[in-house]
Amino acid sequence: MTQLDGIIKPKTKRSKRFLESRAPKLTEDVKSAMIMKGGNTSQTVTQALKDIYSLKKPSAVLYKKKNITRPFEDSTSLEFFSKKTDCSLFLFGSHNKKRPHNFIFGRLFDFHVLDMIELGIEKYVSLQDIKNSKCPEGTKPMLVFAGEAFDTDNEHKRLKSLLLDFFRGPTVPAVRLAGLEHVLHFTALDGKIYMRSYRSLLKKSGCRTPRIELEEIGPSFDFVLRRTHLASDDLYKTAHRQPKALKPKKKKNVSHDAFGTKFGRLHMQKQDLSKLQTRKMKGLRKRRGEVVAEAQEEGQSPKVAKVDS
Repeated sequence: MTQLDGIIKPKTKRSKRFLESRAPKLTEDVKSAMIMKGGNTSQTVTQALKDIYSLKKPSAVLYKKKNITRPFEDSTSLEFFSKKTDCSLFLFGSHNKKRPHNFIFGRLFDFHVLDMIELGIEKYVSLQDIKNSKCPEGTKPMLVFAGEAFDTDNEHKRLKSLLLDFFRGPTVPAVRLAGLEHVLHFTALDGKIYMRSYRSLLKKSGCRTPRIELEEIGPSFDFVLRRTHLASDDLYKTAHRQPKALKPKKKKNVSHDAFGTKFGRLHMQKQDLSKLQTRKMKGLRKRRGEVVAEAQEEGQSPKVAKVDS
């Protein structure tokens, strides 16, 4: 590939296909995540990164080598790897005396860091420790957020948005009932965030709707909120901007009520009901006696039939 005046021109068909895959699209591809560990890590952080990778597969890239970097101080290496692998999400794990068992969730916009939130692991149960049957790889999870902090506190709001981006998976047009089997539950309580992973079991209930039971499959985390790096409101608004082609066109004179019923309004010219053509029936015709009575009331003499002499 050659670069002229900031424009990269492909030399081969392979490089052309590569550039087309990286070009902006109206409907973007599924967001991929980079999962990497820092220069110093613990066995807990290493195993936790592998468990998160198993939840995120196949839309994730796991780096096995150590990356000596500090995202809150210098994010150039993260931006370089993001551009190289075309990933807009990242999870960075590290461990030191000041911040033991540390996770950094983040996302990028235009290959520049947008948000970063640091979480500390206080309690962790891996996938291997819970001996239950697991969900298949690539299952789209159902995300549940509990706690007032996710609706009131600004940092918890951004954390909720970041976790939604990280775990939501591909956008699908329809979902079958049997495919709703993986549940990720996040609870914000007393300054901590509890993450639990469940598998939904459909049991017989004696009626058409099955009875649902939740079985914990792991991993399980107890997080504590640490440092945050949040984007400004203007940059955050720019990152969420949608192209005009994707915005739904507003239909005039169409409204919906609270129950989803669709109402439409038609505009017509004023009708002259006197010229309205109705169905003619013999039973609706006026009889001769009624005609004579109406004529006498109006002061007119009734018509007399002519008789030939």
